[in-house]
Amino acid sequence: MTHEKALLKESMVMRGSLLNNHRRTVQRLRQMIGPLKIKLLLCFCIAFTAILLLTRASFFIDGSTATTTTPSLDPSKGYALLINTWKRYHLLKQSISHYATCPGLHSIHIVWSEPDPPSHSLDKFLHHLVHNKNSRVELKFDINHQDSLNNRFKEIKDLDVDAVFSVDDDVLFPCSSVKLAFDVWQTAPHTMVGFVPRKVSVDHSQSQGNKVYYIYSGWWSVWWTGTYSMVLSKAAFFHKKYLRIYTNEMPPSITQFITKNRNCEDIAMSFLVANVSGAPPIWVKGKIYEIGSTGISSLGGHIERRTECVNRFVAEFGGMPLVSTSVKAIDSRGVWFW
Repeated sequence: MTHEKALLKESMVMRGSLLNNHRRTVQRLRQMIGPLKIKLLLCFCIAFTAILLLTRASFFIDGSTATTTTPSLDPSKGYALLINTWKRYHLLKQSISHYATCPGLHSIHIVWSEPDPPSHSLDKFLHHLVHNKNSRVELKFDINHQDSLNNRFKEIKDLDVDAVFSVDDDVLFPCSSVKLAFDVWQTAPHTMVGFVPRKVSVDHSQSQGNKVYYIYSGWWSVWWTGTYSMVLSKAAFFHKKYLRIYTNEMPPSITQFITKNRNCEDIAMSFLVANVSGAPPIWVKGKIYEIGSTGISSLGGHIERRTECVNRFVAEFGGMPLVSTSVKAIDSRGVWFW
């Protein structure tokens, strides 16, 4: 009996020893696997970040350093760059240096509304710059003797292409984004195709009876609702015929209001295009690079002034021509989820 107890005790000791050894082995494995998991996770994060950075780097090439070889292009299938500027020559040089490298560019038209004509040095510098970037691109100053925001939509009678890319001098878009927008515009040449969407909607709290009151909303409203009814002409494609219509057929009360208040010419053009086409604009996804200081949109009361423009233009047009949409064009080759 005593011998059996001794054997039982010895067996229990062995089991306890084995159990302790097993626990120590598990702890060691956990200690080894823990850092391994962390290392694997870090490696994955580093690899993912590297891929993302390489993708972004290839997405945008600075025009000042890029060397782009533009293939031979049928003039009727290219586009004209219509750039609006005002006494910001360093921004103008930077913008033209970039866009001159973009494929599909046919000509550059600088909307000049300053009291004095462009200096000889500026003219020479820009022509030399464009010639070095792309010798086939023609550069012209469209001189205006009156300072008015309507000048940016003045008819260009000797324009050889149908597509116009209207852009401000303080924003840059990658050439790949511009090409995507141009490709989209060619599928819908009678509407506006651009990068900066805005929304106009009914304000039911101020509408009374048959009189509908509209409110202009900025980017956050577009982001929240997923709908828009305008793309701003600070970065948009449209057909050259709209320059002729704006110049010759836009009601004088609207153009005079724009000249006096120095605002809302882009809203007027959106109204015009929608009124003629009956179609909504198309928003194209593109990375925007702001290279200038803040503009009039950052001033107090901006939304209120734009809302006033919308309701005034609705009265002039005899109704609301803008068409809301939720369509967004993207290049699916550059995204993982779409």
